[in-house]
Amino acid sequence: MFNTIFDTSAAGLDIPTALIAAGVALLLGIALAITHAKTTQTTKGMMVTLAVLPVLVMAVMIMINGNLGTSIAILGAFSLIRFRSLEGRAKDLLAIFAAMMIGLACGMGHVLFGTVIMLIYIIAVIILSYTPFLEPDRHERVLKVVIPEDLDYEDVFADTFKKYTSRSRLVRMKTMNMGSLYKLTYEVKMRHGVKEKEFLDEIRVKNCNLKVLLSEPCCEEEI
Repeated sequence: MFNTIFDTSAAGLDIPTALIAAGVALLLGIALAITHAKTTQTTKGMMVTLAVLPVLVMAVMIMINGNLGTSIAILGAFSLIRFRSLEGRAKDLLAIFAAMMIGLACGMGHVLFGTVIMLIYIIAVIILSYTPFLEPDRHERVLKVVIPEDLDYEDVFADTFKKYTSRSRLVRMKTMNMGSLYKLTYEVKMRHGVKEKEFLDEIRVKNCNLKVLLSEPCCEEEI
């Protein structure tokens, strides 16, 4: 069903077929870029990359054309490229991988297969992005507290956690300032309807008003 549009019996690739593959790769790349822009915060540069990358990958696949020596040479050339950019987010990396998939499929002539997989990808991303399915618990928090060394960290916050959280767990303890301070890291789940400011105020009273940080698990910072 998903046959290649390339004539494997011919000595070379004819221009109309190559243009069809490149056109499909570009259209699918643009569709991918639009989907990525609608489902996450992105930049113009990222959208241009997603739109054009499939065509470039397709061209590389056509140049290799099953030649082992050529593929090793191209791999060596790409290994010389160093990308100096900020660390990509998970959805950015997923979109880049999808763009490469489009280029690989079109570069091998399987334009129908690439189109079908791309449609499945777009539908899945839209559904998962705009529905609560697979959404993490918004009440999960990471609490980082600095306390003096003479404070009993095992029981000092017990009643506060019982009042404001449904679950709490000490996951890390670290000494600071030559052992005069402790930095405690807790994983907590806030109760529904509680005010986080009141929770932090009680923590500050018990830790002598030293540093306190409450954040979501994906946005951890150091204090």
